[in-house]
Amino acid sequence: MSLREYLQRMDAQKKLIHVSEPISKTLEIAGVLKQIEPQPALFERVRESDFPVAGNLFCSKAAFADYFGIKVAELIPFLTNGIQNRRPPEIVRSAPCQEVVELEPDLDKLPILLHCDQDGGNYLSSGVVLAKHPVYGQNADFHRCMQFSKTEMAVRVVKNRHFDKFLQDLKQVEVAICIGNAPNVLAAAATSVDLGLNELEIANALEPFQVVKAITSDLLIPAETEFVIEGTIYLDKLHAEGPFVDLTETYDVIRQEPVLEVKAITHRRDAIWHALLPGALEHKLLMGMPREPTIFRKVNEVARCLDVNVNPGGCSWLHAIIQIDKQAEGDGRKAIEAAFAGHGSCKHVYVVDQDINIYNPLEVEWALATRFQGDRDLVVRERAPGSSLDPSAEAGTHLTTRLGFDLTAPLETAGKSFKKADFPKVDLKKFIK
Repeated sequence: MSLREYLQRMDAQKKLIHVSEPISKTLEIAGVLKQIEPQPALFERVRESDFPVAGNLFCSKAAFADYFGIKVAELIPFLTNGIQNRRPPEIVRSAPCQEVVELEPDLDKLPILLHCDQDGGNYLSSGVVLAKHPVYGQNADFHRCMQFSKTEMAVRVVKNRHFDKFLQDLKQVEVAICIGNAPNVLAAAATSVDLGLNELEIANALEPFQVVKAITSDLLIPAETEFVIEGTIYLDKLHAEGPFVDLTETYDVIRQEPVLEVKAITHRRDAIWHALLPGALEHKLLMGMPREPTIFRKVNEVARCLDVNVNPGGCSWLHAIIQIDKQAEGDGRKAIEAAFAGHGSCKHVYVVDQDINIYNPLEVEWALATRFQGDRDLVVRERAPGSSLDPSAEAGTHLTTRLGFDLTAPLETAGKSFKKADFPKVDLKKFIK
């Protein structure tokens, strides 16, 4: 299913808000999306562009699971299966994403949003960046791109990641930035896998799709994506990038980042732009959810892991809530250490028993209140490498203090009760009309 087919399905189910009034890509669309979040919306008349804009499409695990026709509890094994059983997508000679080819590109024609009034410029935040290396093959990743001319963008490249390796080795890299992708492509591009693995093969394992050769390079791109921006990113050509609102909903700093020079823009004739609101629920989901299978796998090596939630309250990046079936007294601590190994940016880990709903913060807090003693159940890792996204981490080094909370009940209770009392279940229809 393509992204537009999913929009059509949501429309048929009356889940999609249509905004037919003229609206600006400058602050207005972002403002509406934030206020109606998590409700998906389609903006039909953008003042500065001929293309409609869709946003808030995948703000919850439930919406993401619904696309694939699975339950939320099945997401981790589903994503894990995609990573472990990769397969190349079918290559075709022509594709909807190239129905219109612009070889004299003008980024001003696209509905690239200015999200917040302190942003450094209009930002492309939903684009999957495809690149290729002669040794490691093709790679897919997310990189925010700030427009500063009709044909140029400053691209945020995080150091020591796969694309940074490509750029350091090659000095200039041909890229294709795909906007308007189905969830299989979005999720695969957000996964953390070993260098040399092609994320589009993960996407194809999640849901089969086709790829086509790009216009200006030999990159293979999703055939049914809505827009493709093709060009070259240069290591030594830099431009100021930022400020920008990141996962933590705080402003990231201004940096000198590599420049993308756009060579071509291709798109469907009636293309729909996917707006990904920075720091909002859809952004958080696509960042955090792909980390959950990695954490699950690591924890499952030392304890019986049942589920993982990299939750929005922790910016879908800095916190992880782990549910285990506790078999031994040390399982909670082992799970904490394994979770830190599974997600290097995780700052706080909470481990709970199987009777705690990890998607209900009240239940997690209840476990903290009734099953936790700080001198016994707290794991502290001082001055550990943290996330550059965390504004409280040490400036420059990003060192942080990692904390693990073992919220599991002791197996030997010494006569105490650690379970909530069950109230009787009655048929309300008998008593309340």
